Amino acid sequence: MATTDMAGPGFRPAPDRRPFILRNPSVMYFLAALAVFTLGVTLLSEATGVGFLSTSFVKTLGKTLCLCLVAVAMDVVWGYCGILSLGHMAFFGIGGYAIGMWLMYARTEIIVAESLAASVIPPTPDEVRDAIGSQIFGVVGASEFPWVWGFASSLPLQLLMVVAVPGLLALVFGWLAFRTRVAGVYLSILTQAMTLALALYLFQNDSGLRGNNGLSGLQNIPGYGETSQDVISIAFFWASALALALGYVLFAWVVSGKMGSVVRGIRDNEARVRFLGYHVESYKLFIFTLTAVVAGIAGALYYPQAGIINPAELAPIASIYLAVWVAVGGRGRLYGAVIGAAFVSLLSSWFTGGGAPAINLGFYRIQWTDWWLILLGLSFVGVTLFAPKGIGGLFDLIAERRTPDRTGDYGPNDGAWRKEEGREE
Repeated sequence: MATTDMAGPGFRPAPDRRPFILRNPSVMYFLAALAVFTLGVTLLSEATGVGFLSTSFVKTLGKTLCLCLVAVAMDVVWGYCGILSLGHMAFFGIGGYAIGMWLMYARTEIIVAESLAASVIPPTPDEVRDAIGSQIFGVVGASEFPWVWGFASSLPLQLLMVVAVPGLLALVFGWLAFRTRVAGVYLSILTQAMTLALALYLFQNDSGLRGNNGLSGLQNIPGYGETSQDVISIAFFWASALALALGYVLFAWVVSGKMGSVVRGIRDNEARVRFLGYHVESYKLFIFTLTAVVAGIAGALYYPQAGIINPAELAPIASIYLAVWVAVGGRGRLYGAVIGAAFVSLLSSWFTGGGAPAINLGFYRIQWTDWWLILLGLSFVGVTLFAPKGIGGLFDLIAERRTPDRTGDYGPNDGAWRKEEGREE
C-alpha cells in the first residue's frame, strides 16, 4: 500500500477541534489569574468577616475591573483594528447614565411612597410620578420628566438602553465615518468632537439629565436598603469580574481566526485588504459597534460602585486616558490592556488620593496630587519611545524561547519549520 508523504506540498494539517479556550492558553491563564484574584479579594473583604480589605477599597478594585474591560475594548478597536478612537469613554458614560436613571427613579419612588403612605387620601399614580419628578429635577428647577426618562421606571428596558444607545450611536457614527473612508488622525478628531459635543450637551440643565449635577446616590440599590454596603460591594465586584472574563473571551475569539487576520490586515495595510476583496468598512463598523456596546456595559457596572456620574466623566480627556492605559500596557495584546488599565488607574488612585508621601526638596515641596498628570504624561512618552510594546512586552520576553535549529532533511530550505515542531510550511 502506498504511503502518503505527510510533509509533501499538498499536505494540510487536520483542523484543531479543541475548544477555543484550550487552543488559546493565554486566555486560560488570564481566566485562572482573574478567578484567583476574585476569590482572594472576596475572602479578605469585610463581607466575609475578615475585614483585611475595606469596603471602599473593594469598590475601587471593582471599578478597576470595569476600567480593564473598557480598556480591552479600546485595545481591540485601536491595537488590532488600527482605529484610534478618542470617544469610547463616551459610550462608557452613556451606559452609566442609562442604569443611573433607573437607580435614581426606583430609589426616589420608594422614598416618595413611604412619605405619602400616611396620607389620608391615597395618592394617584400621576401624583406619585409628579412627586418623584420634583425630587429628581428640583435641583435644576424642573419637575416634569423629560422624554429621555420614558423607560426609567423599567429595569429591563433600561438594561436594554445600556447596550442599545451606545451601539446605535456607534453604528450611526461609524457608518457615516467609514463609508466616506475617513481614517487616521482625522477619524480620531471626529471621535473626540463627538465626545465633546455630547459632554457639552449634558452640561445643560435642559438636557433632561440634571446638567452639571449629574445623577447621584447610585450606590443605594433599590430594594436592598437594609443590605450593608460591604455585601453590595462584593456583589458588584463579582459582577465586574464576570463581565471582564466574558468580555475577554469574546474579544479573544473575535481577534483570532480569519476575522482576526482580516482585522489586523486592515490595521497594517487597509488598501491591500480592500484589494483582496474584503469589505473593509463592514469589518471596521462591526468592531467599532461591538466595542462601544461592551464599553456601555462596563459603564453600567462602574457607576453604581462610584455612586455618581456627571458630564465631566464624558470629557475627551477621559478617552485620552483610556488610550494611555492601552499604550502603557501594550497595544495589540488583550492582557496588556488589562495590565495597563489596572496599573495606571490604581496608581492614579494612590497618587491623587493622598497615599503617596510628599517629597520635600527644601526649596520646593512636591505634592503628587499636583504632579500626577505630568508624571503620567512623561510615562506615556517614555513608553512610546523606549518600550513600544508596553508592560505586556515583558511577558513576551519571559515566554520567548530560543529559536530551534531548523536545518536538516525536513525543511525545503534553511529556516523552514520542522514537522517535529508541530507546524507545516
